[in-house]
Amino acid sequence: MAENNQQAAGGGDNANQNQPQFALQRIYVKDLSFESPNAPDMFQQQWKPSVNMDLNTSHNKVSDTQYEVVLSITLTAKVDEKVAYIVEIQQAGVFLLNGFPEQQVPPMLGAYCPNLLFPYARETIDNIVTKGSFPALMLAPVNFDAIFAQAVKRKQQEQEQQGAEAPEGQQTH
Repeated sequence: MAENNQQAAGGGDNANQNQPQFALQRIYVKDLSFESPNAPDMFQQQWKPSVNMDLNTSHNKVSDTQYEVVLSITLTAKVDEKVAYIVEIQQAGVFLLNGFPEQQVPPMLGAYCPNLLFPYARETIDNIVTKGSFPALMLAPVNFDAIFAQAVKRKQQEQEQQGAEAPEGQQTH
């Protein structure tokens, strides 16, 4: 029986040890802020807000196989150039990544994990906005794969501009 438990936990069978392992171990709100600097005046305005969303992801290694991924979202809702509210959230998760090829880890941390965190952040944002006495705000889905691909492309372009090898026949200045 103990041998079966050890295998189920990944400790026995060599075939299991060679299989990539992925697990979401914990989801939590790392930081949350809500401001309504122009309340109660905002409640008298006709509600036709413009909403701006800034989105960032980051990660750090917690152990050999665990990573903390943090999805940071800042929302600013304005009505007639006056700020109605600002929401800042850092939705985080601890993920187990074990046995993945090195080239697969960055897209998992930069796209796949944030994609899993986003629904939790979206729900928290909607909840806090309604508790601030504003109409519900349900954010549209985000394509984290495209965002990650753009970030990789931008990083490659920056490296090329910083003096990476120029094509044959051209000189870098």
